[in-house]
Amino acid sequence: MKVRLPQGMGGGPSNMQSMLKQAQKMQEDMAAKQAELEALEYDIAAGGGAVHVRINGKKEILSVNIDPEVIDPDDKETLEDLIVAAVNEAIKKVETVYNEEMQKITGSASLPAGLF
Repeated sequence: MKVRLPQGMGGGPSNMQSMLKQAQKMQEDMAAKQAELEALEYDIAAGGGAVHVRINGKKEILSVNIDPEVIDPDDKETLEDLIVAAVNEAIKKVETVYNEEMQKITGSASLPAGLF
């Protein structure tokens, strides 16, 4: 019995070698981009600039700066909410940039789905 491969899956060993080389190149590109992204730093503000969070591409909080005007000993909940909002926004920014940059690398590849 002869098996027919779906279109694009044939081609024998040379096609497989080509796909493997393409996958290896993509993996190298992704590793380089990841290192580049991890070195980036972002300054994210919340509460109209009342709280600033500095974060790096590894999602490590580097600093938190709070405007003295928003420090009210009788309303610590608002300050806590501003800090949480700034940290969450900082993490979201890092993830968005990471996903967009990785999509640029993997989106143009003609490799089988689910390979990465």
